[in-house]
Amino acid sequence: MNKQAVTRLAWAFVLSYATAGIGGALTELGPWYFSLRHPAWKPPDAAFGVIWTTLFTLGAISGWLAWQAADTPALRRRVASLFAVNALLNILWSALYFKLQRPDWALFEVVFLWLSIVALIVGLWRLSRWASGLLLGYAVWVGIAAVLNWQTVQLNGPFAGLG
Repeated sequence: MNKQAVTRLAWAFVLSYATAGIGGALTELGPWYFSLRHPAWKPPDAAFGVIWTTLFTLGAISGWLAWQAADTPALRRRVASLFAVNALLNILWSALYFKLQRPDWALFEVVFLWLSIVALIVGLWRLSRWASGLLLGYAVWVGIAAVLNWQTVQLNGPFAGLG
């Protein structure tokens, strides 16, 4: 691997982990969160950090592979746009659910987050099947998280006002 490829890989990790860090900073597991009723099948809170770290690592590698395969400025813009939209939606979900304490709004938004992952998988497929495939777990996990979000809203709603 040449120096330019290593630099691009480092940037992919910086951007991916920055997204994770912002989302993590918005995730407050305080009294409000612990007062919520959760479905019995919810994974332990400690598992979420491991799962998200794994998914953001795979996402960084996916972005790097796609960027390496994108051989025109237009393709690079497409890759960057797909990942940027997804990152913003990922951060927005955390802000809605945890910071604003509105799981109901997050439930609406998670549909767009999941669709942005599908757009990434489809949009990267022709560039790099590896880049696309590395995001399948992300789509599955966000689907599971959406069901968890929905059940949490069912168990605790309606939510009124801002936290």
